[in-house]
Amino acid sequence: MEARLDKFLWASRIFKTRTIAADACKNGRVMIDGVKMKPSRMVKEGDVLQVRKPPVTYSFKILRAIQNRVGAKLVPEILENVTTPDQYELLEMNRIAGFVGRARGTGRPTKKERRELDDFTMPAFFGDFDFDDDEDEEED
Repeated sequence: MEARLDKFLWASRIFKTRTIAADACKNGRVMIDGVKMKPSRMVKEGDVLQVRKPPVTYSFKILRAIQNRVGAKLVPEILENVTTPDQYELLEMNRIAGFVGRARGTGRPTKKERRELDDFTMPAFFGDFDFDDDEDEEED
């Protein structure tokens, strides 16, 4: 049995919509045996898909070509994930890199923290400082 590539990608839940699957094919992010494929390409059992979702390239072996969307529990009967472990390491490294130096729970400051920040950045003596005096001294 054969199925259109874009329809298969949607039916096997690799992409959320068929339109997104077709766009991925058109933009060269879906390959079979290293060759970029069009959305209308027919896929069959035994084909190995490479789907690039930056920063990772996932690889799937087609066990059964389908055209109708199936439940998530049935996906292992349709696809076999043959993605190499180094791709998952790359994904984990990318995930960790995004949170370097960010402490848990730090987001917008609370009202108390905001007041403390305002007090720190606007010390009381700034209000008494006269900026016009500096300009007069420079002109002399």
